[in-house]
Amino acid sequence: MNKESVYTRPITFKVIIAIVIPTIVMTLIQASYSMIDGMFISNILGDVALSALTLISPYLNFFIAIGALFASGGSAVVMKKMGEGKKDEARRDFTTLTLIAGGSALVLSLVFLMFTKSLVGIFNVESSVMELCREYLFSYSFFIIPQILFAILQIFTIGSGRPKLAMISSLSGGAINILFDFILIKGLKMGMTGAAISSGIGMLIPCIILILNFTKKKDTLYFSSLKFDGRVLLKTFSNGVSEFASNLASGIVIMLFNAKMLSIAGPDGVAASTITFYVFGLMSALYMGYMLGVSPLLSYFYGSNETSKLKKIRKISIRFIGSVSIVTTILAIIGSNVLVGAFTEQWSSAYNIAVSGNKLFSLALLLVGYNTFSSMLFTALSNGKISAVIAFSRSFVFLSTAIIVLPSIFGINGLWLSVPISELLAGVISMIYIKKYKCKYNY
Repeated sequence: MNKESVYTRPITFKVIIAIVIPTIVMTLIQASYSMIDGMFISNILGDVALSALTLISPYLNFFIAIGALFASGGSAVVMKKMGEGKKDEARRDFTTLTLIAGGSALVLSLVFLMFTKSLVGIFNVESSVMELCREYLFSYSFFIIPQILFAILQIFTIGSGRPKLAMISSLSGGAINILFDFILIKGLKMGMTGAAISSGIGMLIPCIILILNFTKKKDTLYFSSLKFDGRVLLKTFSNGVSEFASNLASGIVIMLFNAKMLSIAGPDGVAASTITFYVFGLMSALYMGYMLGVSPLLSYFYGSNETSKLKKIRKISIRFIGSVSIVTTILAIIGSNVLVGAFTEQWSSAYNIAVSGNKLFSLALLLVGYNTFSSMLFTALSNGKISAVIAFSRSFVFLSTAIIVLPSIFGINGLWLSVPISELLAGVISMIYIKKYKCKYNY
């Protein structure tokens, strides 16, 4: 599809699918090589190393949250201005936001490099596990800048009408990541340091590709002159706060989930929950990829006041997400043995816990797509407040409460069901807000 026709062609199911397929493939690739990282760590370094990676995941989620803040919030601001015809202003905002994000990432990188030992010292674990945490986090901290910039440039590449380039960059990053996993972890025996470096290089290369793309003045968006505008930064933060809070809360909730799992099933339970999170992440990547594809369209058509196209996108989205939700839930449940077996030895304690748990945990896939769409819909429409209410309720309020309450009633099964229950409650909130604001946004 020609990049200039993305915003001018009639909105049909075929057109939407042509737009989102590259972004869905992109997110599936990213989720897949994240899973492959876990497989290398688990199968070569052992379940203890996999548990160590899970322990520091809140910090990794924090980096992701910063990238999501600038990416989703900035895209809503910039693409809305594009729809309004303010193209030069939109390009300046894009350039300035990218530079600010890069500067923020540099500060984070320096802080985590200097205080790695203190940051992992908060975990109440054995010294050997703590050392594995320190090794990974220290090495990973060198790559915070490309991680955050890659997250931002990806969504702006999609917004500029080049979703295939975003997909190709992710594919190249994934291939490089897997190659270096094999070389550094298996070949050179570099352990957690090798795993972190592999992930970092897997983000650095595609980041460079996208940076070079935006230096060319042939696309809708490209790097231009700088112009700091506090209002733009404030609007970016207010729009992107939902994605920031959601990702940040996810890290906290994972920590809470694993603490509860550790008390119920010990280290094998933590390894099992890590495997389950990987499987869930792969399946839910479908919905994130879909939203990354349609979000720039929603912002653009909102800015250009093309309400008929907004309505068509919403209807197509609900139907598509509903169908995929059913399929992914069935696949995740039926394929539990195969998916879990890729991470750990069959019939081990971690394997048995993960297989039974994944069948309950995967019920959340029935609603996670709808809730993701609802939250990101309001972000794209520059209503960060409602988006934040949906995202924070879903990822923190409901989930943390369920994690605390349900295991005391149903044991380990209650812990596995905490995510499906929280998604169900969030679905009610999402439905209420979508109906409430239907007349305001005419979607």
